[in-house]
Amino acid sequence: MNYWLMKSEPETWSWEQQVKAGSKGEGWDGVRNYQASNNMKKMKKGDLCFFYHSVKERDVVGIVKVIREYHPDPTDKSNRFGMVRISAVKALKKRVNLSQIKEDKRLNHLALVKQARLSVLPIDKKSWTIICNLGGIK
Repeated sequence: MNYWLMKSEPETWSWEQQVKAGSKGEGWDGVRNYQASNNMKKMKKGDLCFFYHSVKERDVVGIVKVIREYHPDPTDKSNRFGMVRISAVKALKKRVNLSQIKEDKRLNHLALVKQARLSVLPIDKKSWTIICNLGGIK
């Protein structure tokens, strides 16, 4: 299993909307950055992802899982980009803010810290566990 972090502006698509989508989930469309798209191509069914509210909040708020692997994104008229489908697993008991992540020296290597604008990025197992612990879940 692999671990990821997926960013969304809550005004565009929020954790609450993701939860309401239920077990059928929702397609993670609209990604037009090649590096983020390449990360989604690596995702496998069952992989877990942190759901991150970007821009104003900058918080990890929940966990989602990949329920459909990379496939064409119908919102992309160029047919160059695809998407994955995700469904909500659970909310973190405590949101984990970007400032907490930056302050934790064990997490300095994360792309979330080094490539702040990237919307889909990998998380290693050790960092996944650390962030889960900060969020009050095991």
